[in-house]
Amino acid sequence: MPVDRILVVDDEETIREIVSSMLTTAGYKCRQAGSGMEALALLESGEDFELMLSDLMMANLDGIGLLERTKERFPEMPVVMVTAVHDISVALAAIRNGAYDYLLKPFEREQLLATVRRALENRRLKLENRAYQTSLESLVAARTEQLKKTLADLERSYDITLEALGGALDLKDAETEGHSRRVTAFTIAIARAMGLPKSQIDVIARGAFLHDIGKMAIPDKILTKPGALTPDEITIMREHCYHGYQILSRIPFLTEAAEIVYSHQERFDGTGYPRGLKGDQIPLGARMFSVADTLDAITSDRPYRPAQSLQAAREEIERWSGRQFDPQVVKVFLTMPENIWGDLRRQIGAQSDRFAYSTSAKGSI
Repeated sequence: MPVDRILVVDDEETIREIVSSMLTTAGYKCRQAGSGMEALALLESGEDFELMLSDLMMANLDGIGLLERTKERFPEMPVVMVTAVHDISVALAAIRNGAYDYLLKPFEREQLLATVRRALENRRLKLENRAYQTSLESLVAARTEQLKKTLADLERSYDITLEALGGALDLKDAETEGHSRRVTAFTIAIARAMGLPKSQIDVIARGAFLHDIGKMAIPDKILTKPGALTPDEITIMREHCYHGYQILSRIPFLTEAAEIVYSHQERFDGTGYPRGLKGDQIPLGARMFSVADTLDAITSDRPYRPAQSLQAAREEIERWSGRQFDPQVVKVFLTMPENIWGDLRRQIGAQSDRFAYSTSAKGSI
């Protein structure tokens, strides 16, 4: 297994030796630099380093200057700043300029090693994710080209196209199929109750059915991880909204649905992601989907709890009206017959071979 190489930068030789000794005894390989300029020379010489630890206060080129120039030339290099200045503004300046973290002198060996481990794990996760994205490009391009060819007979190909996309995601995450079909049916029902025209409901249905298509671009080890995600993994998981938008926006008849996919994790009060949209900035379809998605989440079995009652779901949605949900959508939802949700859930279970987003046939979901 390759040994991680760390560049230790400090103008005090004693400090360099102590830090390098701590790291070397922990299994890392260290290289020392006595100034910011010497550190840059080592980086530009072609030596590979997985991490740089740099003192803040140095002559000629201080730690912030070294950090800025390192990030300009080697943006993938994580940098941990080390300082004896107990001033939060100094730490914030380092973080703003791209430092992964900072350490205050004096520090214990375990504190140093814990910070180094986090920085290296963050770097590895980013590199793995980038490699995964690169490997997917040809696959996504091939699927996109195949989908474009169906446009010659667009009306006939809608079902085939959307089911192919949904099936591609099902191969990665088997739990998405039932959820996607149910939440699509629920969203269509709300859209009809709000009196929307069929053309608009069709768009909303496609967006609801494909809302998680961006998870195709999420590494399997994160997507199917049984335990809690780390903060870095959560950040990557949240990128599925953007990835979904990128996939669908390339397909002409799915461009409007792509906006719903992009916005399906937004919240009415602006605290959602990825863009922090608020109120009417969020597409109406995404606002209706949010209610339908929560309804399905609460009334479906989860590995950690059984399904809860419809009444519990109604109360939770009403409680978050105006914050997570559009009050007008909630108002319509609460006036709808309660039996409709159970009926739709049974229809989805009995008709799993049908396309969930079909809105044309009488009585279809």
